[in-house]
Amino acid sequence: MKIALVLDDSIDRPDGVQQYVLTLAGYLTRAGHDVHVLCSTASPRPDVTVHSLARNVGVTFNGNGLRIPLPTSRRAIRAVLARERYDVIHVQTPHSPLFAARVVDEARALFGDAVRIVGTFHILPDGRVSSWGTHVLGRVLRRNLRRFDAFLAVSAPAASFAASAFGISARVVPCPVDVAGFAAAGSGAAEARSEAAVPGVDRPLVVAFLGRLVERKGVLELVRALAELPDEVQDLIEVRLGGRGPLLGEVEAAVEANGLERVALPGFVAEEDKAAFYASADIAVFPATGGESFGIVLVEAMASGAGVVLAGANPGYLSVIGSRPEVSVDARDTEAFADALERLVLDADLRAELHAAQAAGVLRFDVETVGAQVVEAYRG
Repeated sequence: MKIALVLDDSIDRPDGVQQYVLTLAGYLTRAGHDVHVLCSTASPRPDVTVHSLARNVGVTFNGNGLRIPLPTSRRAIRAVLARERYDVIHVQTPHSPLFAARVVDEARALFGDAVRIVGTFHILPDGRVSSWGTHVLGRVLRRNLRRFDAFLAVSAPAASFAASAFGISARVVPCPVDVAGFAAAGSGAAEARSEAAVPGVDRPLVVAFLGRLVERKGVLELVRALAELPDEVQDLIEVRLGGRGPLLGEVEAAVEANGLERVALPGFVAEEDKAAFYASADIAVFPATGGESFGIVLVEAMASGAGVVLAGANPGYLSVIGSRPEVSVDARDTEAFADALERLVLDADLRAELHAAQAAGVLRFDVETVGAQVVEAYRG
């Protein structure tokens, strides 16, 4: 098949939707399909054919800094579609009426039922404003949505919101992650961690966070929980807060104000170094408070070989990690968060049990499994 993966943003940005598109593109290419990406301004790539068809403007929505397309030339879209003649057009939704919706309109006008149009719904709002805005977008796109043949959603909570905001019925197919690739990339760090002297006794336990330093990712909540740990527990751990973002100054100030001497902020962690960062952690913590439709970072950390993953109890993360209280916590409840951390630090047997369960459960998100489900949707 010849497949166009469509997103309103640039494929160059290191965000979740871009990760979804590139991971899926890799799988489809290996399976022998001809895969193109239709997006806004982007650099040429060696791994996939990219068509840059839009220009973007920056906005803030759902707790994220996003870029949305300016009105895109229908003539330019039509020219690409007429030349390439895709069998499948796969749109990442919610999508803009100024770009991706125009791709859908023009494809249906040119090819009728000869092209199959599939959408994947990625969003779960973080608050009333973003929820209201998405509902409004759903009304604007109502006519365009009728041109789709099928919808997927990355989690059950995202599918439920898609039904509410867009009036669509979406089959749940999770985000694909290269589980084997992360396992291989993290194996050295995971082995070094497991073979080191007894954690918490002869070496500190590593507690690690990696993410954007923005409010909804919960990094300040993590610092507050760390400050609540008894001194004897703090003495057993070493903390690494990876990432960058607008809260960096507040995080540094909170660490200093709480006298957390064993907290390091290594800054940006490159894509090729993520697996080793995750795998070096005895406890990988992702305390997002909301706005998560899935949990790619959780899957990546589990696949890399992190000792145990502890996550914020938001719906998207729970769809990945489950609702066991030992691994999910309301990050805004500082006392409960600190209690969860303390239990994991002090109970090596519990960490081993949870690690085994997470290592087995992560396989359902592997790109080979998920990719086959996406292709099934393409074939109808």
